[in-house]
Amino acid sequence: MGYQYLFGPVPSRRLGVSLGIDLVPHKTCSYNCIYCECGKTTDMTTVRSEFYPTDAIIREIDDYLSTHPHLDYITFSGSGEPTLHSGMGKIAQHIREYFPEYRLALLTNGSLLTDPEVRAEAALMHVVVPSMDAVSESIFKKIDRPCSTITAADVLSGIVTFRKEFKGEIWLEIFIIPGMNDSEEELLFLRDAIAEIRPDRVQLNTLDRPGLYDWITTPTKEEMEHIAGALGFPGTEIVEGLPSRSDIASFSQDVRDSILGTIRRRPCTIDDLSRILGLHPNEVRKYIDSLLADGYITEEREARGIFYRPR
Repeated sequence: MGYQYLFGPVPSRRLGVSLGIDLVPHKTCSYNCIYCECGKTTDMTTVRSEFYPTDAIIREIDDYLSTHPHLDYITFSGSGEPTLHSGMGKIAQHIREYFPEYRLALLTNGSLLTDPEVRAEAALMHVVVPSMDAVSESIFKKIDRPCSTITAADVLSGIVTFRKEFKGEIWLEIFIIPGMNDSEEELLFLRDAIAEIRPDRVQLNTLDRPGLYDWITTPTKEEMEHIAGALGFPGTEIVEGLPSRSDIASFSQDVRDSILGTIRRRPCTIDDLSRILGLHPNEVRKYIDSLLADGYITEEREARGIFYRPR
């Protein structure tokens, strides 16, 4: 059957083979990050709501997991900020009770971890990956462009408090934007914040495909290694490329062929391909990543977005 709220499994650069759960409509978030691959935020909010019926999401999960697929993680992520869904905790608790063999991950911008209820629900995960791109208020607002009520100090405080309560692993993500959060001053702020949070991992991420603005560049390997050293956290990871598609049983050659066949007829954006093929945009992105890496397609920015063409 087709699923409305699940996507994948997809190859993740950080989580291996991941089944995604998309809890909020595209693009509902408390941030409007300049680098977001999902596009511009259209519903900026910090108010939690049951955007999609919790019971309907659980029914899809039961149907899919009843086949006992191989997964490294079930990931709460998708098209916006997952902690905004008021049923996140109920969904996580259901999976832990009925499918305890699976590990749960939460990808979050961390902005709602100031809320004790959100922290309690996030604590049901095995791994929480909060992002913290800047500590200084001015750089935070330039990169993450949050709702007006969110401050960098509050985000840091929420993550620190969650660290004290959470028994699982915290992988702190920092997205590097050259010329913005890679100055020696900002790196010192980040270094101090990392020492206060005490995460299990620090992961440095960079632009993997064109973001909202074409002026955003990708640091060199040497620059990333310098940044990793400046943060003072042993074993800081620089997020690498995707796992091989050959490692993923559900990675479909038919889908790859369909994408190639479609863009041979006319160039398409990810949203175009999602509508044409009936796949979740996040799933299409992973196939696009694979095709780009293998040299089958190229990308070009136009007025309506990033278009993909056969090479």
